[in-house]
Amino acid sequence: MYRLYEWTAIMLLCLAGLVMSDNYVVPVAVAIGLIAVSTVVHLLSRSIFSAIILFVACGVCGWVPLVFCGLPVFMYEAMREERWFLVLPSLLVLLHTDALEPAQYIVALSGAGVSVLLYYMMSRIEDSVEKYHVLRDELVEKNAILESQNQRLKEAQNNEVHLATMKERNRIAREIHDNVGHMLTRSLLQSGALMIANKDENLKEPLEGLNATLDQAMTSIRESVHDLHDESIDLQAVIIENLKTAEHRFKTSFSYEIKAGLPTSVKLCFAGIVKEAVSNAVKHSNGDKIEVTVGEKPGVYELIISDNGKAGEIRQTGIGLSNMRDRVGQLQGHIEFITDNGFVIRAGIPR
Repeated sequence: MYRLYEWTAIMLLCLAGLVMSDNYVVPVAVAIGLIAVSTVVHLLSRSIFSAIILFVACGVCGWVPLVFCGLPVFMYEAMREERWFLVLPSLLVLLHTDALEPAQYIVALSGAGVSVLLYYMMSRIEDSVEKYHVLRDELVEKNAILESQNQRLKEAQNNEVHLATMKERNRIAREIHDNVGHMLTRSLLQSGALMIANKDENLKEPLEGLNATLDQAMTSIRESVHDLHDESIDLQAVIIENLKTAEHRFKTSFSYEIKAGLPTSVKLCFAGIVKEAVSNAVKHSNGDKIEVTVGEKPGVYELIISDNGKAGEIRQTGIGLSNMRDRVGQLQGHIEFITDNGFVIRAGIPR
């Protein structure tokens, strides 16, 4: 766009020299010719054809002196072509020094100087703009890298907090189970013994209420401990434990590529699928290798289980596979069973 403004200004300098002529036919034809030559040279930029056209157009000054008024345009195009010497044929106008007014020579030569000056100014501006764009792109890239690093730091911090939380929950669960649970169990046994030994009908109902209260408290404690245990599930340990049950028949491998902690619901889902898949492989597969991969992609947690048994040995129907679909469906995920090469289970849960 800036080059268009620049070219327009230079063309006005040419017209200033052309309007000094006595008639209007030749100046109009020359102006149209200048526009045509400039357009063609621009379209064929930096080619042998553009150089020839510009060289010939400048040489016309020897036959039509008024064309010399277009020297600013010729100089501008020659500078853009990086071949300033292409304007030298315009010196043929000296064969007809009296054909133009002195003012026309002055305007043409001055315009040529302005063309050179504008070209270098605009070139420096374009270089500055290009450097600015490069700098902006570098800043955007560095900002993206910094954001990525910050995100990794946050994930690492969240993972540390998560691990510390899980450790504390395990400790609390153990203390509840070992201390409160044992005390309630002993209290239940004592209340039961009192109920058996009691002969007083007046104490029968209070003792039954006490026993029921203790039983309810014990149930509540068990549920709380169970919930704490679910929250602290170690998915890697669960999968490794399941794969151990198949090591007598299969060569197993396991890859865990989760940077941050998984939600409990996802861990329970994946653990259930792995357990079902390993059980099915032991029962139905004639392969000798099971591979399990837990990873993450943008927007999804992914579980892949594959064994190299013949696909014909395993059907995609049945309670086991239906249970897998239900588990994934409850978390709005998707699951597919691939039988092209062995048997592959691929499950994805939205993050």
